[in-house]
Amino acid sequence: MQLADLVAVSRDLSATSSRNAKAVLIADLLTRAAQETGASAGASRPAGPGPGVDGGPGVDEIELVVRYLSGAPRQRRTGIELTHLTVLPPPATVASVTLDEVDAVLQRAADLSGTGSSGARATLFAGLLTRLTADEQRFVTSLLRGGLRQGALESVVLTAVAGAAGAPVAEVRRAVTVSGSLARVARAALREGPQALARFTLTLGQGVSPMLAGSARTVSEALARTGPGGVEWKLDGIRAQIHADGAQVTVLTRSLDDITDRVPEVVDAVAGLGLTSAILDGELIALRDDGRPRPFQQTGSRTASRTDPAAGRLEVPLTLFVFDVLHLDGRDLLDEPGHVRRAVLEATLPPAVLTPRLAVADAGDPGDVERATAFAADAVARGHEGVVVKSDAATYDMGRRGAGWVKVKPVHTLDLAVLAVERGNGRRSGWLSNLHLGALDPTGLYGEPGGFVMLGKTFKGLTDEMLRWQTQELPRHADGPTDGYVVRLHPRVVVEIAFDGVQASSRYPAGVALRFARVVRYRTDKRAAEADTIEAVQALHEI
Repeated sequence: MQLADLVAVSRDLSATSSRNAKAVLIADLLTRAAQETGASAGASRPAGPGPGVDGGPGVDEIELVVRYLSGAPRQRRTGIELTHLTVLPPPATVASVTLDEVDAVLQRAADLSGTGSSGARATLFAGLLTRLTADEQRFVTSLLRGGLRQGALESVVLTAVAGAAGAPVAEVRRAVTVSGSLARVARAALREGPQALARFTLTLGQGVSPMLAGSARTVSEALARTGPGGVEWKLDGIRAQIHADGAQVTVLTRSLDDITDRVPEVVDAVAGLGLTSAILDGELIALRDDGRPRPFQQTGSRTASRTDPAAGRLEVPLTLFVFDVLHLDGRDLLDEPGHVRRAVLEATLPPAVLTPRLAVADAGDPGDVERATAFAADAVARGHEGVVVKSDAATYDMGRRGAGWVKVKPVHTLDLAVLAVERGNGRRSGWLSNLHLGALDPTGLYGEPGGFVMLGKTFKGLTDEMLRWQTQELPRHADGPTDGYVVRLHPRVVVEIAFDGVQASSRYPAGVALRFARVVRYRTDKRAAEADTIEAVQALHEI
């Protein structure tokens, strides 16, 4: 299949807000991919190291369509550096590149290592760009930047797969849940028919797509959505899926990366539980001696690298907390309600391993709501993120942020200056989108007194109205010529930013950055001199 065919669909996706219309567009493209001559599994090109589709050595164009329209290439990391790619090479005038050729370049880039690999990747990618049309260049660079804004998240693509395959959405979703891969499920369903979905079953050692939580502002609001259930601590750690098959223990992250060899103390802890066969869902977190959580980066550093895990184990051990069970001793529990799965956990594991939980029998009882609110406040006082309210009736449902699980976290906000803005891609093409955020430096700790210190970037939370406003307003504050991608600004515009925390960062001058920053509103009533200071941000980091 030609890349141009997929880019055209991506452009159409950006132009419609209807989920149903998006699903139809994607389903049509998937049907065409399935019908392409020579695109069968047997004709697929080797995919490089690691397993291919359905455990085979090849990669299928159906898989590429699913992944690209979901906003991510097949390779988790390509090593291609786009930071300094400010000007694209002259585009081709005629579309000629296939999806398979794009994937081959990205795979070769991912496979490069050692001295000179960065330059080799740049040369390889530049060669691809010169063969792409202008629209194709924008699509591929946006895909690699993670900035593909076309409104086709995985849930929409999943619906499209069901439509193209003639299969019920619920059956496709369950197959994805137990396999951990929408791309593999799509290939099987479109190549072999809906009956192929039946072979995707819960298997020890095979990652399961994790259930996700929606959000609410208060515990009361969350309980109104879940009904009777449990209120559990929300730990700021690494989501972990534990597979125990006798003495064999496998630890996977929420993205289903295998980190078993990086967390030997977790493997030992699970082995000590005496489980015959189990799939557990939980959190890994580094704790201080007093039981309070260490900064998230200390937890994250333990799972981010394979270098010397034994040394990391001695310095920053991880503690396992379990909050759900998907399988135990030959019994699948995915379709059991939440209260049954929790009861199984409490009957099987020692209390010290379980995430602390408060049962709420009557979500409408003021006394129960008051106790749940106090439980949440206590979790925050202990240094945790907040709580997750979980319905007693909810089954384990992959990738859906519905009323089954609802998280409640305190909202932190800062008023920051906009230091620069980047031109948008995909759905936001033609608009100014990603904001560079800065805190006031009144005493000149990191530059001139009264200047600003960079804390990070965000495009999260921007509504269409905000995008229109900032596209019109921000160029009025431009500070010099643009490189075509980033517009530098005089720091005059103030924006209110919500965030989950402050973390250490060597990328920015003050050594700190915001976690999960998102735009709340523009503060046109404030001058930049009234923005929050870097001292205030650093104080939050210390807390």
